[in-house]
Amino acid sequence: MSDDRKSRFPDAQSDRSRAEHLPHTPQTRSPSYRLAFDDSDFMLRDELRPVRLQLELLKPQLLLDEKGIESTIVMFGGARIPSPQNKEQARTQTLADLSHFYDEAREFARLMTLTSLETVGQHNVIVTGGGPGVMEAGNLGASDAGGHSIGLGIVLPHEQAPNLYVTPDLSFNFHYFAVRKMHFLMRARAITVFPGGFGTLDELFESLTLIQTGRMERVPFILFGRAFWEKIINWEALADAGTISDQDLDLFRFVETAQEAVEIIDNWEPAPARGALPDRDL
Repeated sequence: MSDDRKSRFPDAQSDRSRAEHLPHTPQTRSPSYRLAFDDSDFMLRDELRPVRLQLELLKPQLLLDEKGIESTIVMFGGARIPSPQNKEQARTQTLADLSHFYDEAREFARLMTLTSLETVGQHNVIVTGGGPGVMEAGNLGASDAGGHSIGLGIVLPHEQAPNLYVTPDLSFNFHYFAVRKMHFLMRARAITVFPGGFGTLDELFESLTLIQTGRMERVPFILFGRAFWEKIINWEALADAGTISDQDLDLFRFVETAQEAVEIIDNWEPAPARGALPDRDL
């Protein structure tokens, strides 16, 4: 029993070790005899989903707390955005033209990580989805600055390992999209969104909805590339239709460069969560 444990009972690690050295008998070989927490077949049963949800929320929480990470800078963006050096391999010319956002993402992460290092890496820590494209650029930028960064990966049907620039002991893998999204936003001091596809749009609108409905405090919400976003989303049409308020259009800002985004974050005046939805009778 370790000296720093408060419990007087044996710890789980010790009991698991003892169980592994029991005599081999029909009883000890039976699945029913396995310690519940050490029985993967049991833990993967459908009925254990609530427990797995809790564990998936708790594991990154504990590890990030142990690292002293208090606030993050979220970087959402497309996995298919190539680096300028590789833009000739892009599937479309439009995708190749978006490659400059790889460099902007890298530079933004580098600048924010420099401010993070001033707090010994406890604040403004870059967090991405841990994959390629914009995510890789974000983790690379943090590495350029000599800091650490977080990668929140997700198991997908196609094989996708974390990019090589995520800090290894801050690289996480998720089964549940919902829990992963919670970890993106729980410590967020700012949210940045670069051009991307379905996944990026999902992250954009879910995060924006939390702020719009007052379920999350206001933070800088920054969209890189006005032309891209205004081409694929008719924001004004939503306001004109009355499905959102005109004031909802003030919840986010457009930028083109890393420096513009940094200035917005640096000059941000903290704002509480909305107490009511504009133009809506509840």
